[in-house]
Amino acid sequence: MSAVYTTDNLKEVMGDDPEFIAVVVQAFLDEIPPDLEGLIAAVDQDDKKVAYQFAHKMKPNIEMFGIDLMKNISSIETWSRSSKGPEAISPLVDEVNQTLIAVFAALKTDFNL
Repeated sequence: MSAVYTTDNLKEVMGDDPEFIAVVVQAFLDEIPPDLEGLIAAVDQDDKKVAYQFAHKMKPNIEMFGIDLMKNISSIETWSRSSKGPEAISPLVDEVNQTLIAVFAALKTDFNL
C-alpha cells in the first residue's frame, strides 16, 4: 500500500473485507476525479460557491482514505467565504491536485484497477 493514502479508516468502520474495500476504492476513483476537475475550474473562475461545494463534497472521501489534505480542503472552504481572489488559494489547490493524482495512481496499482 502507498504512503499517500491508507485504508485503516475503512477497515475500522467496515472490517477487513477486501471485496468491500475494493468497491469503495472504485467509487472513490469514479467520483473524486470529476469533483477535483470541478474544484479546479471553480477556483480558476473565482466561483467561490461552487468551489466550496466541491471541496465540502470531497472532504469525507479524503478523510476516509487518510489523505493528508484536510488542512488544504478546510482552507479552500475558508477562502470561499473571503473576498480574496483565486491566486490566494491556487497553491493549495495545486497541492490537492498533485496529491490526488498520486493517490489515484497508487489506488489503481494497489487494487489492480
